[in-house]
Amino acid sequence: MKLRILLAEEHAVVREALCCMIDLRQNMQIVGHAGSGKAALELAQELRPDVVVTGVAMRNMNGIEATRLIKEKLPDTKIVALSAYDNEEYVMGMIKAGVSAYLLKNCAFEELVKAIETVVQGKSYLSPDIATIVLRKQIDNQDDAPMAVLNERDKKVVRLLAEGKSARQIAREEGLSVKTIEGRRRKIMEKLNFTNMAQLIRYAIEEGYISTPIQR
Repeated sequence: MKLRILLAEEHAVVREALCCMIDLRQNMQIVGHAGSGKAALELAQELRPDVVVTGVAMRNMNGIEATRLIKEKLPDTKIVALSAYDNEEYVMGMIKAGVSAYLLKNCAFEELVKAIETVVQGKSYLSPDIATIVLRKQIDNQDDAPMAVLNERDKKVVRLLAEGKSARQIAREEGLSVKTIEGRRRKIMEKLNFTNMAQLIRYAIEEGYISTPIQR
């Protein structure tokens, strides 16, 4: 079965080129495309794609707000940010909103394909430059590393969350209720003194729970 992909990109030339390239992949198909964040949100709710590939700076509704609303309404849909911007505000905003991957537009097409295939496996993908920004931001904001010791059960939850899995997916995988997983997540965040997912991703990377691609 092909992965159903919705593409949100403000520039028509880029959008049309990416649609053609993605449709050429045997395991992927474009089910819709949008030129604004608002249109992307509406199409996502209608088409319920497996993956949304979206820009960040778009008219009507930016990628950050569109991502937040799509994840709120379709928590199992994975979102890949493909942006020309590597500034901290956009990167951290998209991560907090719920993207599973963030790439820059100067990446090779094969890296975008790899990111899409990675996120549908329930994992996260950050290009090397973006991973550096995430780590630097969290180090700047939190000089002291968390001293709390997590048990094996907590470590597994951290890994799954950092890989981009929703509480619903983790609950199904672990045979537990969504309420139980959400409770564990809340306790882990309190134990580590974290306030957002960006901090948890940074912690997971540093502890070796998830990996980032090696700079070529």
